[in-house]
Amino acid sequence: MITLVLAVLGGVLVPDAAPSAFYVDPNSTPATWVREHPDDPRRARINADIATKPTAKWIGGKNVGSVAAHVGTAAAANRLPVMVAYNIPGRDCGSHSGGGAGSPAEYRTWSSQFAAGIGDRPAVVVVEPDAVAQLDCLTEPQRQTRIELLTYFTEQLKAKAPKASVYLDAGHATWISASEMAKRLNKVGIANVRGFALNVSNYHTTSASVLYGNALRSTLSTLGHTKTFVVDVSRNGNGSNGQWCNPAGRRIGEPPRIGGGADMLLWVKVPGNSDGKCGIAPTVPAGTFSPDIATRLITGT
Repeated sequence: MITLVLAVLGGVLVPDAAPSAFYVDPNSTPATWVREHPDDPRRARINADIATKPTAKWIGGKNVGSVAAHVGTAAAANRLPVMVAYNIPGRDCGSHSGGGAGSPAEYRTWSSQFAAGIGDRPAVVVVEPDAVAQLDCLTEPQRQTRIELLTYFTEQLKAKAPKASVYLDAGHATWISASEMAKRLNKVGIANVRGFALNVSNYHTTSASVLYGNALRSTLSTLGHTKTFVVDVSRNGNGSNGQWCNPAGRRIGEPPRIGGGADMLLWVKVPGNSDGKCGIAPTVPAGTFSPDIATRLITGT
């Protein structure tokens, strides 16, 4: 299956590639919850609809050492791992998922370790959700530092992880105009990676995301870049209601696959993991799995 995926990413179109191409992490938050709650009546449905689906592994400052083992385990299973790099200083503008590396030097070290952990093995990497779209929340010196750090990370991935398909996060369909986002991506190393990622941790429909993605591709081409993109469809089954933090009435999207108007449709955000202490989960911290959120995403309530 890895051979199939790489063929697709190399430009050979293979329709309806199976989601089994992607690695299913047995230690994901929903899989761990299922294993630890054998008698919970919600267990069977969460297991069938979420825990057994391929989701991304999010890598922050503390678990960068797990990259090599995760990629190696996936390679041994002949499956393609999907990971999210999420450690930029000033992450999430200090909101629900605030944090990140404590200094630019720390981030450079972390970036090098992340890329080296992948090595000469295939992987999909989504780089720093919201980091480019949220440049506006930074001071001018902070903005320039972030641009330099993201560029450095893309250079590290290009040099040390040559078989990785890397996508810089580019927000979502209604956040930043395609013309402005193209200018920003041009500054942060889009030349060093395969493309960009859309709708990460958000709820916009696949069709809206693909429309925006194609507009962004077209604009990037005027800057000399031929790029493609991936879309996070993990929670877009009912589309967006304009809210982003644990909104009610959302639903899981279609299973991950190759194609669908993009390179890949992926489950980047793990369904059931909280966006923060907000919405339908006012007491659940960001990144923590909630069986209630998971169940509501399955049923669309």
